[in-house]
Amino acid sequence: FVPGSIPLRANIGKPEDQLKWDGRGKMDLNLNGKTALITGASQGIGLALARVLAREGCNLHLAARNGEAMNAAKKELVALHDVKVTVHSLDLSTTEAMEKLAQDVGYADILVNNAGDIPAGSLEVVDDASWRAGFDLKVFGYITLARSFYRKMKGRDGVILNVIGNSGENWDASYIAGSTGNAALMAFTKALGGASLNDGVRVVGINPGPVATDRMLKIMKRKAIDMLGDEGRWQELFDKYPGKRPATAEEVAELCAFMASPLAGYITGTVVTIDGGIAARGSVI
Repeated sequence: FVPGSIPLRANIGKPEDQLKWDGRGKMDLNLNGKTALITGASQGIGLALARVLAREGCNLHLAARNGEAMNAAKKELVALHDVKVTVHSLDLSTTEAMEKLAQDVGYADILVNNAGDIPAGSLEVVDDASWRAGFDLKVFGYITLARSFYRKMKGRDGVILNVIGNSGENWDASYIAGSTGNAALMAFTKALGGASLNDGVRVVGINPGPVATDRMLKIMKRKAIDMLGDEGRWQELFDKYPGKRPATAEEVAELCAFMASPLAGYITGTVVTIDGGIAARGSVI
């Protein structure tokens, strides 16, 4: 090996995947014409990612319960970008629903597992039924869709991207169900992604910390009860966050888009954390 002898590429051996710029000073992620399925696409990170991928020229399948919100997103994205958008309005909390979604979509180059609503609270607060409901949607839902699409993606440069959460590496007794479920999905991502490139598939994870979404508001209110005794004081918790703020959904979406792109073509079996350093310092807040 001679330093400087290998050109800068996202996927060594594939000249077509070299870094490109779109003439406006922005990086071209080489996603034009790809098809992506995003679950949990009606709001938050899922909706932000739909906007980023549409900007990059991806055709989209959007899946969530809120069909009205997704149809509004479809109208916006089709008006702004030359892409196709298909809406799948359904409750994804069962294996049967996930399998139906996979069948209805057919093939996707990119699967983004993002639907999840594991409840906040301590072991004493969250009962068994709530644990199971949260795991059915997020943990088993991710696994079911990954299994369905992995078969279709073999040999076709597919990407499975799991949006997980930093509580899986920064364990939190006041979000114990989420920590447990996210840790399981981190292990799943690494186990599957460690060997997946042999089949021409990449499996990667993204661990957001606190993100400014409606879902985070529910978690913050629960934490405010546990830590301050009053859910109305949830905004006070931001004083201890890095930069005194959560991440934006757009910041997470841009990272997801890069990780799903050919520019990240040799990244698999790993989880990238975006939390302002929270997990690195070993403290939620």
